[in-house]
Order: sequence, then structure tokens, then C-alpha cells
Amino acid sequence: MPTRINSKNVKVWQVRDRNGQLLRWAMWMTAAILFYLSWMKISAETTWYFFFDAPRIAADIGTRAFPPRWEYITSLGKPIWDTFNIATLGTVIALVIAVPVAFLAAQNTTPKIPLHPWAVGFIPPFVRKFIMTTTGEDVYSAGLIRPFALLVIVSSRSINSLIWALLLVSIVGPGVFAGLLAISIRSIGFCAKLLYEAIEEIDATQVEAIRATGASGWQVMVYGIVPQILPAFAGIAVFRWDINIRESTVLGLVGAGGIGLQLQGSLNILAWPQVSLILVVILVAVILGEWISAKVRAAII
Repeated sequence: MPTRINSKNVKVWQVRDRNGQLLRWAMWMTAAILFYLSWMKISAETTWYFFFDAPRIAADIGTRAFPPRWEYITSLGKPIWDTFNIATLGTVIALVIAVPVAFLAAQNTTPKIPLHPWAVGFIPPFVRKFIMTTTGEDVYSAGLIRPFALLVIVSSRSINSLIWALLLVSIVGPGVFAGLLAISIRSIGFCAKLLYEAIEEIDATQVEAIRATGASGWQVMVYGIVPQILPAFAGIAVFRWDINIRESTVLGLVGAGGIGLQLQGSLNILAWPQVSLILVVILVAVILGEWISAKVRAAII
């Protein structure tokens, strides 16, 4: 802890020295300047008339949306069922793909196949840097399996489900299948990341004990690793399914099926009573998914 000498030639303890204080004030000043410049930029591009008129518009829409059009609920049975199917099947497909990706990404389970020196020359420098950053090892010893698995995880998690759905609608056409693929691709990285972290945190002594009996690699994995990660796997699966229910409700806004398609259609024709009913149904579906996931997690724990 820094000190200073006062007028009576006595050491006085202080939290920071002079340079630390100046650096701290400089950082606060920089943050204040950036906030001011950002606010000026936003203010210049904001139509303040609409901003101050927003409460009146919101009250007008709320008045038109109440009461909900309850007779329209008969048209929402299949869309909400499609939404649950997208979330459930998308989660299952993602878990099937995420499990091997997680084992390839975990440091203690990935197979390390060293590269031949002549093969390294064909790898671009930015790829070598990525491998060195993600694995902490040189490209010669790390190989390409773990970096490839990590690249799959990062690529999946980098793009939102709505963007995946927008792209897939253009590729495979509108409908439930595009939404199913979007949820699956988005969920792979999430599930694989949490699962490979759980694999890296297992008790190594149990694995060594099984390996000491002369067990093969598959036997070590089945009896030494899998039992330790099963609770984490179940929790990840339920948690991701809960998230996917929320995300699948809006995929219809870009044509990927589900109840979001009815929401988009009702918004386009300004049918506010139908919009309010759809929002109520979505809220009930999310609450139901949360209740189911809570029961499953309680049973697992």
C-alpha cells in the first residue's frame, strides 16, 4: 500500500499513490467525454417529437388491444404446438451434435495429433495465431482437432437465432424446418461450451483409477468421465430447452414458423386485439416451459 510523508514528517497510509489517482481521474474524464459525445450524436439523430408523443401512442394502442380477441385462440393451437416442437427438436438435435464437439474441445479428452512440419507451412498465420490463443500450445503439438471444435462453438454462439433463421429462410424456404435448424445451430455452441467446461472440471483421480485397471479408452470414457458429467449434461439440456422456447416464439417474425408468424400477420394488419391475445399465449407458454424446466432441474438435483 503506498504512503506519503505529511508536514510533521510522519508516514500516512493511503489507498493509491499520486500516479494512481491521476490515472483514475483520467479514466473517469475519458468516460465522461465519450458519454457526452455519444449523447450528442444520439440527440442529433433523434426525432424528439415522437419521443415525447410516445406515451400517448402507447396508451392509444393499449386501448385498442383491450380486451383481447379470445375467439381467435382457436387459430393459435397449431402455431404454439409448432413453437414447442421447434424448441424441443432443436434442443435434441443440438445436444446430439454438441456432445462430440464438447469432447473434442475439452483439453483432457481431445485427441492430440501433432502436425508434420511441412503441413504447418500451408496454415495461414492468422490460423496459427488462433490455435495458439485458444489452446495455449504451438500448432505443431496442438494439431487442428481442438481448434476446429472451438471454432464450431464460437461460430455457433456468435450469431443470434433470429439471424440464423433469416439466413435459413432464404436457403431452405419459410416454415418450421428453417426455425428448427436455426434453433439447433444456435444451441450447439451454447451446449458444447458448457459441456466441455464440465468435462475439463472432472475429478482426474477417478479416471486414473479406471485406466489403471487396464480399461480401454472407450471404457475410461464410459465409466470414468460420463458418470461425472451426466448431472451437468441434464442441467444444460433443460436450461437450453427453456431458452429455446423463448427464442422460438419470435422466429416467425422472419418466416421461420411458430406463433411468431401469427404475431407478424396481426401486426401487419394492425389487429391489436389479436396481438394482445398472442402475447398472452406466448407468456403462458414461457411460464409453462419455465415450470417444466424447474421441475426437471429439481428432480435432477
